[in-house]
Amino acid sequence: MRRTTSTATSADASTASAPALTTIRRVAPYLWPDGQAWVKRRVVLAMLFLLAAKLVSVATPYIYKLAVDSLSGEAGSDPRALIGLGAVGLVVAYGLARLGAVLFGELRDAVFVRVGQRAIRRLAIETFTHIHQLSLRYHITRKTGGLSRIIERGVKGVDFLLRFMLLSIGPLILELTMVSVIFALVFGWTYAAVVVVTIALYVWFTFTVTEWRVKLRREMNDQDTDANQKAIDSLLNFETVKYFNAESREADRYDGAMRQYETAAVKTGLSLSFLNVGQAALITTGLVIVMGMSALGVRAGTLTVGDFVMVNAYMIQITMPLNFLGTVYREIRQALVDMGEMFGLLGQPAEIVDAPDAKPLKVTAGEITFDNVYFGYESTREILKGVSFTLKPGQKLALVGHSGSGKSTIARLLFRFYDVTSGSIRIDGQDIRDVTQSSLHAQIGVVPQDTVLFNDTIRYNIAYGRANATEDEIIAAAKAARIHDFVIRLPEGYDTRVGERGLKLSGGEKQRVGIARTLLKNPPILILDEATSALDTQTERSIQESLAEMGQGRSVITIAHRLSTIADADQILVLDEGRVVEGGTHDELLALGGVYHAMWQRQVMEGEIEVEDTPAEAPPVPVALAKAAAGA
Repeated sequence: MRRTTSTATSADASTASAPALTTIRRVAPYLWPDGQAWVKRRVVLAMLFLLAAKLVSVATPYIYKLAVDSLSGEAGSDPRALIGLGAVGLVVAYGLARLGAVLFGELRDAVFVRVGQRAIRRLAIETFTHIHQLSLRYHITRKTGGLSRIIERGVKGVDFLLRFMLLSIGPLILELTMVSVIFALVFGWTYAAVVVVTIALYVWFTFTVTEWRVKLRREMNDQDTDANQKAIDSLLNFETVKYFNAESREADRYDGAMRQYETAAVKTGLSLSFLNVGQAALITTGLVIVMGMSALGVRAGTLTVGDFVMVNAYMIQITMPLNFLGTVYREIRQALVDMGEMFGLLGQPAEIVDAPDAKPLKVTAGEITFDNVYFGYESTREILKGVSFTLKPGQKLALVGHSGSGKSTIARLLFRFYDVTSGSIRIDGQDIRDVTQSSLHAQIGVVPQDTVLFNDTIRYNIAYGRANATEDEIIAAAKAARIHDFVIRLPEGYDTRVGERGLKLSGGEKQRVGIARTLLKNPPILILDEATSALDTQTERSIQESLAEMGQGRSVITIAHRLSTIADADQILVLDEGRVVEGGTHDELLALGGVYHAMWQRQVMEGEIEVEDTPAEAPPVPVALAKAAAGA
């Protein structure tokens, strides 16, 4: 007997952030991927344009200094002057230098943009695919609104990190180094020392305060996620809110979340003001010191007016990127947090995975065997306790029992949304854990009790059963599900959009669309989980005929509450607290006079079953069983 242990996974785990260095290492391969030379060429070319932009940018203040000296009559005394260029020529050269810096910068961005967008697309599809690979256990505990925000912020973080960390931080360091060297060579080490100390203090202050602000920003993000989750949860349950007249309650709940977000956002805003003031004070102090030193040099005759202007131009030139540094570092840190959450989501392990040697499922007859199956959604509470049965090829098996007895769990285990705790499930002798999930899912069609539709057209939702279906096949499936006549009466016919989760359609209409797409899939194994529960009696009978026709030659498992719909089943199993307590055909179970008979009689009394459908020879129901059935 094979035994496995189900590992619970929580949606909350998806919010665990990957460390910053791990995040950067995860992004790096997207910038320098193996086997894709065009990406590497673009990165190298972008770096060359970046270097050219910085060289021209650093030369621009020097050309400006020469123009000023030329106008002040001091150019001749400067052996470094550009020979043959007068004041006008130097002004033109200055303008061309400024234009060149911008041009090379834009060329850098134009070359790199495809690399960045490609990385974003690959990460987004990787995340989207991974989420679909996570187990049903994860998805029933997830917070959809919070999850969407994690993905949204993570993808934006990748975009920011690629553009600014590579194209801003690196160039900024290069530019500051070049300016410091120029100050040392042209004006002396004291000027360079003031510049270096100013930059060092500025960077230290910026990083220290930003680290504090990241914590505040993370708190603000958490509150933003919580508020967004509450809003989406409320909107998805719009009808429930209306039923209980709870609009004001929902508004108060949302306002409470937004109030906490407001508090966190105010702290973040105030901390930004503190950061900006501190940065301005440091950079202004450094600027005043070097300007004062150069003014003294001009008075002493050791420097020209052009030198004074050049000092000012260089200080202004480094002031702008340093101010930008605060924003960039803050956003990079935040981007790393956001990306860390996304990579934490990517690190969430899939509970159900294919075995290394898994083979495609081959359905030759459609025999389904449950062999002593035990299972529990939690280790402390078992749902199925030693369930065993065999569904012969082409037969119909019905599962009945009170809510929580394990009927839907059997269907979920067969589809392998979960793995059994012990025992085995086989299809034509093949353990479903030894075959690929894709092939297993392709051979099973499910009509759930709660049919959820995509916010698209009716045609799209029916065609979801088989992507390559023709229009005639879609219409044929709709006719078989008794939905075609309704659809063609709509103004837009099959192009009618059904709304979020299909809310523009009634429960019965949604269920018939769900039946139509399963009919279109045409699988050898069918699971009908209360497939007609939302239909009126007349429509239910007509669709039962379609489902009966569809079930011909297929193995069918039907989960039913209304016993009249499964009276023709080849085998009926009665479940109670995870165990099979009765089994047989409809007539055999009625003759047994047990739990099934009590359930049948109760439904007759409640009008769910016509009296004439009840056999006259049916034995009386024992009082204890009747009470048990009524309690069910």
